[in-house]
Amino acid sequence: MNERTTWDTLVVGGTVLTMEPECEPIPNGAVAVSDGRIAAVGPCEQLLEQAPTCEVLEATDSLILPGFVNTHSHLAMTLVRGYADDLPLKEWLEKRIWPVERQHMNRDTVRLGTELAIAEQLLAGITTTTDMYFFGDEVAAALETVGMRGMVTEPLIDFPTPRCATPEEAMDKQRELIEAYRDNPLIFPSIAAHSPYSVCAANLVKEAELAEEYDVPLQIHLSETRWEVDQLISEKGSSPIAYLADLGVLGERTIAAHCVHVSPADIEILAANEVGVSHNPISNLKLASGVSPAATMIEAGVKLGLGTDGTASNNTLDLLRDAQLMTLLQKVITGNATALPARTAIEIITRLGAHVLGLEDRVGTLSPGLEADLICISTKGAHATPIYDPFSHLAFAARSADVRHVLVAGKLLVRDRTMQTMDLESIQARTKEFATSLAG
Repeated sequence: MNERTTWDTLVVGGTVLTMEPECEPIPNGAVAVSDGRIAAVGPCEQLLEQAPTCEVLEATDSLILPGFVNTHSHLAMTLVRGYADDLPLKEWLEKRIWPVERQHMNRDTVRLGTELAIAEQLLAGITTTTDMYFFGDEVAAALETVGMRGMVTEPLIDFPTPRCATPEEAMDKQRELIEAYRDNPLIFPSIAAHSPYSVCAANLVKEAELAEEYDVPLQIHLSETRWEVDQLISEKGSSPIAYLADLGVLGERTIAAHCVHVSPADIEILAANEVGVSHNPISNLKLASGVSPAATMIEAGVKLGLGTDGTASNNTLDLLRDAQLMTLLQKVITGNATALPARTAIEIITRLGAHVLGLEDRVGTLSPGLEADLICISTKGAHATPIYDPFSHLAFAARSADVRHVLVAGKLLVRDRTMQTMDLESIQARTKEFATSLAG
């Protein structure tokens, strides 16, 4: 018997976008999945002939592509969606978010908020997420239980958090998380320091050393607001990016969220140090932080992915919607209608996002041997008729509600927009109970 008949699943009938460099769409294509990995990609008829007995997942009238990669979020903040709107970042954090976190965020509420975020992201086509929130072990457990891929941490800040009384305790928790999950196929532990303005130089250096010791990513908020930049220039005599570079914190492991207020010299530093930047346009707009020069950074060779940030500052975890706004904003701020074209926008939420997280050898393209993280996006809607260019459709017309099927590591987590491994109604009911207690 031909060995290829042992494929587990064959996703058939849609237009396949492998997202490999220079790839061309494959009309009426198929993707074969075996042992959680991509086994083959090609014309539907050809692959069906090679494995006629495997399970078939119908994807006719759909686009088949890699799952989206969310490079920055605070998952459990789904519980405070809409709780603190119409405020600038500093007041939003100090007067609303940090107080409610101290009072209401614990192991149980973080687990609940994370579960809601997982469901929301999967239904929006996100298969790999990044978290920077408290009780990282609880976040990891929630992701693993559902079967979603994610990067987790226990963030450090120079004052008590809902989990850790001191920065030293946070570092201990980071070590524990890394030791527990460093060989997990779905969970990728990381280090996280909140920001240059909330973590002292000594602790920033310790965090970078810890990331180097374990060879894991280092997450940090960076150059998000004009206030942050002005403060660092006043106190340290340099921009936040130059300050971290002088400390030796920036490197290929660094994932810098936001990078809104960056000078040409800052961009050169980011590129030279191979820093991965997570662009968060919706959060930056809502908090009036500004618009990051994402297109300019890409042209300068900076690794760039897209992040939703938390739902307290975005209100959704809709990465496709964010990608669409990202490309439109870059056209406006550059005055160039060709800036950040459609295909690049979709690369940013797939292949390039995986590169920012250091996961390009696992996810981000439908390449044989990589993890079978893929999504099927329906093209049956009126807004999907006609389609001349699938990349243009995704970047300007498609909706997250069009996501039909979602597989992570070959496991079907969403089928015809129905969760397969979660009780979403129960999660929503418990979230409403939390919201009632918070509002009361």
